[in-house]
Amino acid sequence: MSTAPEDTNNNRDNAESLLSDIRKKITEAFDIFDHESNKTVDVREVGTIIRSLNCCPSEAELHDMLAEIEEEEPTGYIRFEKFEPMMTKVLMERRYKPSPEDQILKAFQVLDTEGKGFLTAEELTKYMTEEGEPFALEEMDEMMSAAIDPDKKTVLYKDYASAMAVEET
Repeated sequence: MSTAPEDTNNNRDNAESLLSDIRKKITEAFDIFDHESNKTVDVREVGTIIRSLNCCPSEAELHDMLAEIEEEEPTGYIRFEKFEPMMTKVLMERRYKPSPEDQILKAFQVLDTEGKGFLTAEELTKYMTEEGEPFALEEMDEMMSAAIDPDKKTVLYKDYASAMAVEET
């Protein structure tokens, strides 16, 4: 069965449209951190930019990505012309996808050994800074500001898992 020329054109148009959308998202995310408006960002901001694009690489994977796009003589800045092609490829290949809600929920349930349905701020801080790939204090503060129920001072993890999960697009 052959493909009609219109179908081939449609597929190409769809692919070009997707590529254009991806590049636009990358540019918008990058520009937020390009404080000098010179198409560069501080290397320390790259992880935040990547995560804002719904990619969740590990610290080791992020380190590899930075090594790929850093200048031969590191300047402390990443240029858009190097970041954009790498990030386009990552997004087109759908790499470093965030975990689905049920997986996030199961992880919290494992930590909640008493089955209370919540974790205290102290418990979550201990787990996130002392186990696995530890969070930095700044990351922990950011997480807590989104995770803590201000009235109960606990993390109602079922709600937080829903908020953390990214729907498939």
